Amino acid sequence: MLQQRTLKTLTRAVGVGLHSGQRVELTLRPAQPDTGIVFRRVDLPEPVDIPITAQAVTDTRLASTISAGNAKVHTVEHLMSACAGLGIDNLYIDITAEEVPILDGSSASFVFLLQSAGVELQKAPRRFIRVKRPVEVREGQGAQSKWARLTPYHGYKLNFEIDFDHPAVDSTGQRVEFDLGSGNYSRDIARARTFGFTRDVEMMRANGLALGGGLDNAIVMDDYKVLNSDGLRYDDEFVKHKILDAMGDLYIIGKPLLAEYTAFRSGHAMNNRLLRELLAQPDAWEIVTFDDERQAPSGFAQPARAW
Repeated sequence: MLQQRTLKTLTRAVGVGLHSGQRVELTLRPAQPDTGIVFRRVDLPEPVDIPITAQAVTDTRLASTISAGNAKVHTVEHLMSACAGLGIDNLYIDITAEEVPILDGSSASFVFLLQSAGVELQKAPRRFIRVKRPVEVREGQGAQSKWARLTPYHGYKLNFEIDFDHPAVDSTGQRVEFDLGSGNYSRDIARARTFGFTRDVEMMRANGLALGGGLDNAIVMDDYKVLNSDGLRYDDEFVKHKILDAMGDLYIIGKPLLAEYTAFRSGHAMNNRLLRELLAQPDAWEIVTFDDERQAPSGFAQPARAW
């Protein structure tokens, strides 16, 4: 049987929120089978649990925000991406503010945290959402067009293409394909950092956003070049970060997908729209388990490889 996974022990991190600039503490704790991933706002007078679901996403401007009642957690996608990449099914995430810490702007620190806590197999079958037929969302026309699509695939593969009219981005890879079966998430995707432009950062700060952002947790560009002294971590770091974000956004559905995801200029809003469109078409998907691990797609049977 392909089993569900949680952590062996708890692990903690402290950082600042990218947009709020607030100090925030995270505690990642093991959870029982079929719990899913649950954020818990422990700083509130009465702690509030926010289970991740596609419907829990209430804001997709600049990041993915989940809510339950008046309690919110912003910028969940990088931590969710690490959970997707390492195959973590059940987890409690205690958080002391309303934004997940940005750490270095990628998922690498979250991968390190999860792997240092250790992955434990649980006595329950891992449940997948298998896509049975194509589902697509589109927006805009011509040069403004953007779209995202899920199609049947025995595994999990992501294709992403970006289109930024900027010399620093245009000189790098604009398209990337990542297959969880043949690739290594920790090595190939997790280290890709979020990115932004100085003109946008200045405007966001004037509106009380990006208060915790800087060269130590993002790729920052002026009108011509990358300003970070150490340059890029990957030749195609920009588009790889979009894959990282997409893996986090899609894992908010609550179970690993068996599908191929293909997107052009998509973002948090379109990724969530795609999940909701899939769920709205019950004949387009099914829940499956694997009693025989040998029947599972490559990349899912073994716990994620270390660095």
